[in-house]
Amino acid sequence: KQPLPLDVRLRGNLINIDMSSAKTKKPKTVSGMITYAIRNQPPSENGVSRIAIQKYLQSEFNYTKAGQVKSSLKKGVEKGILIQTGQSFRVAGDPVAERPAEPKIKIEDIKKGSGTPAEAGDTVVVKYRGKLENGTVFDAASKFEFTLGAGDVIKGWDQGIASMKVGGERKLFVPSKLGYGKRGAAPEIPPNSDLFFQVTLKEIK
Repeated sequence: KQPLPLDVRLRGNLINIDMSSAKTKKPKTVSGMITYAIRNQPPSENGVSRIAIQKYLQSEFNYTKAGQVKSSLKKGVEKGILIQTGQSFRVAGDPVAERPAEPKIKIEDIKKGSGTPAEAGDTVVVKYRGKLENGTVFDAASKFEFTLGAGDVIKGWDQGIASMKVGGERKLFVPSKLGYGKRGAAPEIPPNSDLFFQVTLKEIK
């Protein structure tokens, strides 16, 4: 088989180069830049906020005309190119990011207890000990009273102590989002800490 002439091989390489550069070529129209910005942001269920789009256009394209961006977003929605949810936008037809799974507590009953289970609205008295993941005890009490489901305590407790019976003893794993979250509770609980509790229900009032 005879090799292709040099000029044909060179033309072929140039075509490949042109096609490759076309794939990475950045858009020049405002609507094109907006679509590019949305598709290059971390995916979320509702899309990308207008402010995040404007910041991306400024950093990537040095484009700072906020009024034009707002107008182009509106036109994109009207034409069905973009889908708007609140102040966020995504490209119509693009895959929708899945909603992150909601964090859940984990319950291990050590002792069941007896009587009527505790439920929202009950005033309960508990004994507890709380630890961090490294085993450090950050808090403990032999008697602590609160109203279940009223927001007096972290969400992990409202969920984890419900259904307990008097005399029952339970281990709770409370993920950070159902505990003290990003802020933590200084100085005992650092930010984003998962918490481990051992709780005894002493009384339902």
